[in-house]
Amino acid sequence: MTRLEFRSTVALAAVFVTRLLGLFMIYPVFTGYASHLLGATPVMIGIALGAYGLTQGILQIPYGLVSDRVGRKPTIAVGLFLFALGSVVAALSFSIEGVIIGRTLQGTGAIGSVVLATISDVTREEVRTRAMAIVGMTIGLSFAVAIVLGPVLADTIGVPGIFWLTAALALFGIAITFGAVPGQAHVRYHLRTKTNPPLGDIIGNGQLLRLDLSVFILHFILTANFLAVPAVLLHALHIPVGRDWIVYLPVLVLSIVLMVPAILMAEKGGSTKNIFVATIVVIVASQLALLLWSSDPIAVAVALVAFFTGFNIMEALLPSLVTKVAPVNAKGTAAGVFSSAQFVGIFAGGAFGGLANAAGGSTGVFGLTLIAALIWFAIATTLRLARHYSSYPVPIGCSERAKLPIRSDG
Repeated sequence: MTRLEFRSTVALAAVFVTRLLGLFMIYPVFTGYASHLLGATPVMIGIALGAYGLTQGILQIPYGLVSDRVGRKPTIAVGLFLFALGSVVAALSFSIEGVIIGRTLQGTGAIGSVVLATISDVTREEVRTRAMAIVGMTIGLSFAVAIVLGPVLADTIGVPGIFWLTAALALFGIAITFGAVPGQAHVRYHLRTKTNPPLGDIIGNGQLLRLDLSVFILHFILTANFLAVPAVLLHALHIPVGRDWIVYLPVLVLSIVLMVPAILMAEKGGSTKNIFVATIVVIVASQLALLLWSSDPIAVAVALVAFFTGFNIMEALLPSLVTKVAPVNAKGTAAGVFSSAQFVGIFAGGAFGGLANAAGGSTGVFGLTLIAALIWFAIATTLRLARHYSSYPVPIGCSERAKLPIRSDG
């Protein structure tokens, strides 16, 4: 990666961090806090926790469409401002209804697809997976740090204080966007592709659809697993609920270390699809191990490392593949569809995982996720990827440059 590519990627990863740290810190402490709010019931608490994901899923595509037309930076700034505003509303609320409104407003800052599209704008194709890996590692580390910090901060500044901190981080993200992301980031359109393709063309693209289904199933499995894994940790490793970060932290760190060689291999030699399919096999194996040996401490630990390694690899590979497969003038739109599929997968994993858990406990959950992983494997074998190309800058004359419509996002 060039210095500009690396600096741009780190800056955009930092924008992700400013949003995700606050969200992740809420997870381990929210249920206990929300149960003391006016009007709180188990159903309302669940709605409050999930409201963010609902509006995120709905608005990812519109944000991507807007960013393709008015520019990435302004779209990111508006989204972060709305996210900060929702955090303030949640911090000031004394009722569960107020927190639901705040969480819903937080979700209207659906900038994930726009940030991914921006990364594709400022990086060459042959290093884009590496850039996405940096973002994926950042997300993983943010999760690990937040799970540890959340309970600590809740004891000192309270959950409303975490919401206030989340708002401040979002505003800091706006400063990073305009201060650290290069102003010369461009979206370049080929002369014959000046207009944006219809949304239906993006949704109907078979290869993009396979990638959208992949991120749907990945987050379906992740969400469903979190419904059963805490009970497994309690019985197999004797880790009580609320202390499970003791397991997640080393598991996530080790999974990130194991992820790096796979990403480097995917970037070289045209082996992306092989790494992609092999990673799904690892995830299938992890779910099979959790299904068959959930009472064995060693098997559980190995299965969790395998799953999160596969998860982190996919978090890097999938966004990169979407930006490579998508038409050059519709990357934001394609990233929006992709991000929507991710959040729908979160909701579906929670809903169907909950039904499976009620019907058969952890065995029902892991049986469901194993079936989902096997379906994913069947889908992945039909994925077709274009040949790997390298990008080289070639100087052109002013007359030729004038023929290329260039729209600045800065």
